Amino acid sequence: MVNRQLRILQVSTFDIAGGAENVASNLFRSYRARGHSSWLAVGYKRGKDPDVIPIPRINHRGSWSRFWLSFEKQLHAFEGIGYALSRTLLRTIANPLEELGPRFGLEDFNHPGTHRLLELVPNKPDIVHCHNLHGGYFDLRFIPWLSQQVPLVLTLHDAWLLSGHCHHSFGCERWKTGCGHCPDLTIYPSIQRDATAHNWRRKREIYAKSNLYLATPSRWLMQEVEQSMLAPTVAEARLIPNGVDLSVFHPSDKQVVREALNILHDAKVLLFTSNGIRQHRAKDYQTMRSAVALVADRLTGQSLLFIALGEEAAAERIGQAEIRFVPYQKDPEMVARYYQAADIYIHAARAENFPTTVLEALACGTPVVATAVGGIPEQVKALEMAGAEWRMGNLNRYGTNEATGVLVPPGDARGMALGIERLLKDHSLSRRLGKNAARDARTRFDLQRQVSDYLRWYEELLCARNRAAH
Repeated sequence: MVNRQLRILQVSTFDIAGGAENVASNLFRSYRARGHSSWLAVGYKRGKDPDVIPIPRINHRGSWSRFWLSFEKQLHAFEGIGYALSRTLLRTIANPLEELGPRFGLEDFNHPGTHRLLELVPNKPDIVHCHNLHGGYFDLRFIPWLSQQVPLVLTLHDAWLLSGHCHHSFGCERWKTGCGHCPDLTIYPSIQRDATAHNWRRKREIYAKSNLYLATPSRWLMQEVEQSMLAPTVAEARLIPNGVDLSVFHPSDKQVVREALNILHDAKVLLFTSNGIRQHRAKDYQTMRSAVALVADRLTGQSLLFIALGEEAAAERIGQAEIRFVPYQKDPEMVARYYQAADIYIHAARAENFPTTVLEALACGTPVVATAVGGIPEQVKALEMAGAEWRMGNLNRYGTNEATGVLVPPGDARGMALGIERLLKDHSLSRRLGKNAARDARTRFDLQRQVSDYLRWYEELLCARNRAAH
């Protein structure tokens, strides 16, 4: 129990988005609902909440930059021969690191507005809690100073802070020893040339000057941190699983919801949701599509609908199966309806930390068929299934009274199809796993539990800081 009102400033890329941004926004609103002074500083503001504050950008450049950029603006009236070249030259003179750095593979930390972070709120915050810091809005070099002013909590949602450029390494382990000779510069956030060794060293130097408190939602990511250059600089680390709003994401009458969404009552419905489904490399849409095709071939005479929520595109057909694309939905209540309408949620990620979409599906009582990567095995209690193809290392397995889904190796379309088919054909098993999922979500993945865990930690950090000061 926190016995006083706290002033909490969180930092995130967006105020309205999925994944990590949604986690930060949920905490921000929940703190405010509990009576704390809560603000969210973002790189890109999309909503209208007055307590969401955009981090200043170009207006806070130095006099040198402003001087040369004033000439660049005047060139707009003289478009013609040499216009583009002259404009590029002036921008390079004004901001040499910003303009030339990315061309040489340097990660972009040049965001002067970050230095006004503590001035954005009416009173100095008690705690600053940062989420994803990539996305072209935050100066990482500001962390040492900031960590001396207030307790600074970092929640890692991916592995970007541990590497020379990528948010997931896809099996590469160079991040453990210094990066360099990067096997794939195109992984988000992509860079043009291989400066990963320099970027890695620069991050290590920044962390070495800092006093950091670090949280991860999964044991998997915590183990990554423990093997990284970040580990020696962490004053305290905690495992705090993410949660979802159970007042929104909960089981409902499937047939009523399907009628509202114009889905046939007797259709077998599979769901996957992500922002930009087909282009998101880590989500592996092609494996899901192949699995759906395999299932469609075996479920003869049965209507099969695969809903891809998060992208606007024309519907497709694969044999007896329809793939229906649904644009990204901002309203959580509407998103919950799709989980409630689905028979199975499928998730074929090649790299993942602790996907909120899996938690939302479980909370809605929808069993999950997913790949056993990252923190997903910590979310889904995998059903024990016969057959050598299901024997995956030391993966914990559960009987029908505890299991909440099926886990398969990444890239295994056949294994995913077999898991889907098993649940679609065995209605009793599917219902049992759905009930287990909703119960397990109430126990382990309630947003209010996550909020309380962070608030208690904040209080402990402030008490320790006060004792040290006296």
